[in-house]
Amino acid sequence: MKFAGTLARTVMVAALALGGGALHAQDGVTKTSITIGQSVALTGPGSPLAVPFHQGAKMYFDRVNAAGGINGRKIELITLDDRGNPTQTAAHAKQLMDQGVLALFGFYGSPQVVAAYPVIKDTDALLFAPMAAADELRGALYPNVYSLRPGYAEEASAIAKHAETLGARKFAVLHGTDGESLAALDAAERTMTSAGANLLAKAPLASGSVAGSVDKVMAARPESMLVISDAAGAGTAIRDLRAKGFRGPIYGFSNTGEGLLAEQLGPAGAGVVVVRVVPKSDNAKMAVARELQADLAQAKMGKPNVYLLEGYIAARVFTEALRRIPAKDAPNRARLKKSIDALDDLSVGGFRVHFTEERVGSKLVELSLIDSQGRVRE
Repeated sequence: MKFAGTLARTVMVAALALGGGALHAQDGVTKTSITIGQSVALTGPGSPLAVPFHQGAKMYFDRVNAAGGINGRKIELITLDDRGNPTQTAAHAKQLMDQGVLALFGFYGSPQVVAAYPVIKDTDALLFAPMAAADELRGALYPNVYSLRPGYAEEASAIAKHAETLGARKFAVLHGTDGESLAALDAAERTMTSAGANLLAKAPLASGSVAGSVDKVMAARPESMLVISDAAGAGTAIRDLRAKGFRGPIYGFSNTGEGLLAEQLGPAGAGVVVVRVVPKSDNAKMAVARELQADLAQAKMGKPNVYLLEGYIAARVFTEALRRIPAKDAPNRARLKKSIDALDDLSVGGFRVHFTEERVGSKLVELSLIDSQGRVRE
């Protein structure tokens, strides 16, 4: 994908906006613009997922702006690179809030969102659609966070139920030691047993110890394996599992990255099942997927993936909430929250979103299978 030039322009525009004091409007809204702020890993280990999410969102906002914006106001997305460092994410959140953005949008990573949350905790600002699945972010302690995707508990439950249909309920878990993987591990341990799984063993995937961890969990004789890590770490562990004779189903959470993992493994990924929380990105029957595909083709940016689609959907839902604010009223934080709270069974190109009386807009959890050709299938 042709990300480099766009990302360079994104960082440059962000620096100019923040450094030059470009925002002086109340809640980031002027007669001609609506400014929102984002902090994501444009570089670093999290960037393979965070960059497409950002690009998908930016692509839709650009489409809206090309058509005249929202009642004549164009949506300006300021995006800062936190390299996946939670301390930097918190600093960026403060920068953006000090500049008076309307809302924070599409942050990446559960530890990053937790670190940034104190900045908005006692304000009327929202963090909308973070690409973060820690269950705690959906609880009462984070009322300013509005998520599109369900949490890891729902992902763990779907995996356990799928394994049960295969008669392979005895699990072992291999997990990364980063904050996102540990959040997913916590959900797995709390959820999977109650969903019918039996967790026999777990081991960390620390650098240099993958083979030993694989040996440890295989000694427990599991029927299924859950690998919680980014695509690179999961790929290494899965190749070792298969080389050592494990033939049972292997599962990954959404943070593993289905497309990235398939690229890592190729045919060695046959039988690996990965969670996704948006429709399949090349689904010709889903209008929102078709629209993304058309925009990508026009921009000559290559093939779609679930992370591009998640960002694209997030931007569409946020834009719809802005559109539903009466034209006679300038958007502000209170009106934005009221509009999001009123989104009741909204169809976004066939993808259903519901925020009325809850802060998690979608419960969609689906499983993708990597086949013997290294392709992702439903």
